[in-house]
Order: sequence, then C-alpha cells, then structure tokens
Amino acid sequence: MSDLMEMLKRRGFLWSSFEIYGGSAGFFDYGPLGAMMKRNLEELWRYYFVIKEGMYEIDSPTIGLEDVFVASGHVKEFVDVLIECSKCGAVYRADHYIEERAKISVDPVPEEIQKALNEHAVTCECGGTFSHPVEFNLMFKTAIGPGSRKTGYLRPETAQGMFVNFPRLLKFFRNKLPFGVVQIGRAYRNEISPRQGVIRLREFNQAEAEVFVHPAEKKHPGFDSIRDEKLLLVTKFDEEITLTAGEAVEKGIIAHEMLGYFIVLTKQFLVNAGVDEERLRFRQHRDDERAHYATDCWDAEAKTSYGWIEIVGIADRTDYDLKKHMEHSQKDLTIFIQYEKPMKVRRKKIIPKMNIIGPQFKDKVREIVKALENYEFNGKVSINIGGEKITLSEDMYEIKEVEEEITGERIIPHVIEPSFGIDRIFYTILEHSFDEDEVDGEKRNVLHLPGYVAPIQVGVLPLLSKKELMDVAKDINTNLRINGILAEIDESGSIGRRYRRFDEIGTPFCVTVDYDTLRNNTVTIRERDTTRQIRVPVDDLVVDLKELLSLKPEKAFEELGEIVR
Repeated sequence: MSDLMEMLKRRGFLWSSFEIYGGSAGFFDYGPLGAMMKRNLEELWRYYFVIKEGMYEIDSPTIGLEDVFVASGHVKEFVDVLIECSKCGAVYRADHYIEERAKISVDPVPEEIQKALNEHAVTCECGGTFSHPVEFNLMFKTAIGPGSRKTGYLRPETAQGMFVNFPRLLKFFRNKLPFGVVQIGRAYRNEISPRQGVIRLREFNQAEAEVFVHPAEKKHPGFDSIRDEKLLLVTKFDEEITLTAGEAVEKGIIAHEMLGYFIVLTKQFLVNAGVDEERLRFRQHRDDERAHYATDCWDAEAKTSYGWIEIVGIADRTDYDLKKHMEHSQKDLTIFIQYEKPMKVRRKKIIPKMNIIGPQFKDKVREIVKALENYEFNGKVSINIGGEKITLSEDMYEIKEVEEEITGERIIPHVIEPSFGIDRIFYTILEHSFDEDEVDGEKRNVLHLPGYVAPIQVGVLPLLSKKELMDVAKDINTNLRINGILAEIDESGSIGRRYRRFDEIGTPFCVTVDYDTLRNNTVTIRERDTTRQIRVPVDDLVVDLKELLSLKPEKAFEELGEIVR
C-alpha cells in the first residue's frame, strides 16, 4: 500500500489537501490524473444507470434547509459518539477506537461506550483516561443569508434532493411508476477522527439512484436477463455462499427481484470498472444493523489493504423518506394508481356539523372540511391543519355509511436505492489494479486499468526526438484527441523508460512513430499488459484504438494488425 500511495502522489492521482499549511485529516485533492480517472469512472456509472437503465439525472444544491434534514431524521439521528482524552485532548470516534484497542464490537450509544471503557480498561494512546462519551452530529452546519440567517446544512448524502423534488419528478415521468432518478455530486460528513486515507473523508463523492416503485410490485422486467449471474453473498447470519441471483431471490435471501437486479447491475459496473471479482462480495445487513425503515439492505464490499470495506449500499428504503417529507412539508407526495376496473366499496364517511365547527374554527373550516372528505374513520377524528393537530369531538360530526365507486387509489411509492461511494471505488480500483513485475529485465510498476477508466488512454511516442518524427507524432496526437481519445506525447528519455512511465499510470496502449512510419505510413501499437506490439496503418489508428478502448470490443488486439513483437 505504501508503494501505491507514493506512486499516486508522485504521478498526480491523489494529494493531501492544504499540504503547504500542514494538511487536514479527511480531505484529499484529486490531481490531474486522478481527476480525469474519477471523471471517467463517473461517466461509466452514467452509462450503466442513465444510458443503459434509462434513468434521468438531476443536480440539486449541496446546501439544504434545516427543515429538509429535520424531516429526514438527520438532525436528530445522524450522530456518532466521541470520546476525548482528559490528558492530551485527543478526540476519537468511540466505537471504532474501542474496536481497535479492545478487539470488541460495541453499540455506538453513550451508555454502552462507557460500559466498554470501564470493563476493558480502555485508555488513550498517551495513557490518559477519557471523558464521558457524548453524541456528535456529523453534519456541517451553516447559516443561509444575512438578517434572520436561516439554518442550513451541507448535505450528508445526495438522496434528499431527489426526495424533495418528487412532485416535479412525478410529473416529468407522466405520473407512472416505476421510474429512476440519479445524482452524482459532493456530500459532507464531519467525521470525528477520519483515518484510512480516502476510505473515510469529510468531503466525498457519491453517485446515487433512487428508483420509485409500487409497494406491491417489486419485480424487475429485466431480471430474467441477469438471473444466472453468480454472486458471492454473506447473509445476515454471517453465512458465506455463492448463488445465482435467481436462486437468492427464490430462496428469499434477497428480498425481491428489484434488489436482486440492482445487486447484479452493481457487480457488473464494479467489475468492468476494474474491481477484482475475486475480492468482491455482497454482505447483507443483520437485523440489528439494518436501518429501521429498510426491509432489506446489502453492501458491496471489496477486500483491500484496509480489510473488507463497503463501497456500495443497495437498500429497499420502503416509503420512509417520502412519508417523512409529507408529514413535515404538508405536501402531497402520493401518486394515483388507476385500477383496471372500478370497484364498489362501502365506507364510513364523516359529515361535519357546520353549525358547530364553523364558529369554533372560523378560518380553518374550509381546510377541515377538505381533510375530512377522504378521512378513514377509526374511532376518533384527528387531522393536521397547517402543522396544528386538531381533534374533533363526537358532537362536531356524524357518521354515514356510503357506497362509492373507486377507480383507483393513492399510494406512497417505495424507493430502491443503490448508493455508490465514488472515492472508495476509485481507491479500490487502483489497489486492485496495481502490480509490480519485470519487463525486459527491468522492474516496472503497472496499473492494469480498463481503457475507458484510465486517465491517459494512449501514449504517443516518437522513437527519437527528431523533427520529422515529432511532426508526425503531433499530427497523430491531435487527430486522436479530436476524435475523443485522450492521448499524450512523451519524447523524453529512452523508449523503454517512456513505456514504463505510461504503464505506471495505467495507459493501456502506446503508439510509436518510427522511420517505417515515414516510409509506409504505419505505426506500432503496444499493449500495456502483455507488452505485445502490432503494426497498423496510421489511417486505421482511430478506428482500431476506439475498438480496443470500448467496453465490449468485438476484435482482439492481435486481430487488428501484424504482431511484430
């Protein structure tokens, strides 16, 4: 890992933020190559979820009103427990620190933390004792505007922007379920003591999809196309098994087809992005670990030098989010589902006595009457008007049984959410791709990155730094870039050393311009992983390289030209 991190800093993938001022834990900068690779990774994700799945992308603010996060539960519940050393002042996230020092797991609540500190005599690394554990909200708080200064928070996830836009999105999708919406962007969590490099950041990149579905219809039309895909699963009982997606759904291990489909889609994206399939598994949340609003939740986990780390979460969030925003905003976040045939039903209807409620509630009467139109009577009448709970006494209404023809019903959709941690996936790909081997008697570092993820796709190398070769190399480089291939010229040093430089940053192909190029207008293409070389006409270069760099190339490398080495 130290060799990899040294290389990533040296070659411009990742840098510690604010380095000239001493840095700050939990922040990293993407250098020129890192920023390009991250962008390529995001574009591959868009291919899977926007192009392939037909979802649409939105872009909402990274700052949210306090009301949004009160409704979502983040203001109250989004907390970790911290402990502070009374001797040196060091602050730690309590459950992680105890797990490292005492090798036990502990529930992240102050009482359980204090109990573990006492029973296992956990002290600070300096030998000091800890203060009483306290809860710490992980959101960054800010003020919006002057004067009254509304309270706002930097968003801890991108999801809420999609939930609060649900009424607009529903109209955009012509009031039909299911539909999916995605968002890629920054999120912020004020981690207590971030460690492990880019694995735990205070500012990070997320790619999330929210798929709105009918609560009773969680089958996926594309499930049959992926049902035979094998998955390494760790169930909620810690049983490790390999099953096909179809078997896992049929056995009830994965709750339904929708979850099964997105687990497989996640696997396909990760493997094609460069995550090693042999070091990838899907772990189901235990019953005592799963969020209270989720019926089933799975984490895609990758094995790295940090151990198994979560890189994607795939959850059925039920109707929790929309229901909470309905309660707090007093806006209708339901959808009307038309029945195939109308149904006749008998129900108890509440008829308000206007001569009684009129004088008592005055300007609220109209809203009360409207709220009672479809009120389901359950022995008492309590309604919410403008955030105020109003209970009507029995003398204020009468109950009549009526027969009505029902053409449909209003429902609150459920949400299936695949949530991707781009930074963690980025690091996992680099670690899984990094290798040290020997070529022509020389040691080399190499990143075995897929061509569509690699930051530089093609290196253009004049054999010698002669004007006649350089002129042709510049023309080739310009033509490749015009045609959407990110190429870069390198003329410094021996040809072997230049190959090694491109191998180290994951460039899959190098084009060499030599004196045969001047004679017959051909160049060599060198493949990074095998170091084989083929000779092709310059006129075919763009088409051949695009083929080699595609997600599913139709021709193998050796089919495109004569192997010369």
